[in-house]
Amino acid sequence: MSTRRLMTVLKLILVCPLLASPLPRVQGADASDPAASAKEVAPPRGSVNAGKRLLFLGNSITLHGPSAKVGWPNNWGMAASAQEKDYVHVLANSLSRLWGSQPEVQIANIAEFERRYETYDLNAKLKQQLDFRAEIVIVAIGENVPALLSEGAQAKFKDNFARLLTALRSNAQPTLIVRSCFWANKAKDDIMRQACAAVGGVFVDISKLGKDESNYARSERSFAHAGVANHPGDKGMKAIADALLRAMTSPDRKQPQDKEHAAKP
Repeated sequence: MSTRRLMTVLKLILVCPLLASPLPRVQGADASDPAASAKEVAPPRGSVNAGKRLLFLGNSITLHGPSAKVGWPNNWGMAASAQEKDYVHVLANSLSRLWGSQPEVQIANIAEFERRYETYDLNAKLKQQLDFRAEIVIVAIGENVPALLSEGAQAKFKDNFARLLTALRSNAQPTLIVRSCFWANKAKDDIMRQACAAVGGVFVDISKLGKDESNYARSERSFAHAGVANHPGDKGMKAIADALLRAMTSPDRKQPQDKEHAAKP
């Protein structure tokens, strides 16, 4: 083999491994690239940071066990077609991709609080949830609260909803996210908005979602029970999850703890 040919072969041996090596991964994805995955994008400044423990407190939209009475055989958010399609799991999976790690999630149905908030024993009924010491708490209730037809009824609900949020906030100083009713109700939503602001939480208005018929489960498939059909379907569940995710990752909002840090010298 000639000297010139030998040098050519040596050059190819040295260069080819470099060409075959993967390009270094860029921190953060190009926003103009529609194929960029959520996992590659760092949470915007001011957004909710990666939380190891995520607590959902809601009603049947959040979690409903099997019930032969209404023809619901499942154990997830009514009336998603599968567990991974209810808003809790859609949101948890989105956050997992965003953060690059799977959060520990706890889900509880507190419809009893909605119906009997005046006598609801928070420490006893929510002991497991408070002991969980979540870093992010999402409160998604209101639909089962009896109609607030008088100022007295409104005042009682306001006091007791504030009691719930205060207990959650003081337990482990979590980031609090409160969403409005899927079936919009101005009296209830205004009270929840005010109470949320009072404890430094983030309020998410989803009232428009219930006005879109395509967000209901009845628009996707048939149900034997009208009450089940009146719940959000897969599209509605995703819309709720997307609204919560946008609020949690908005660069325009500050976390409650930011105020505490800012007050320190």
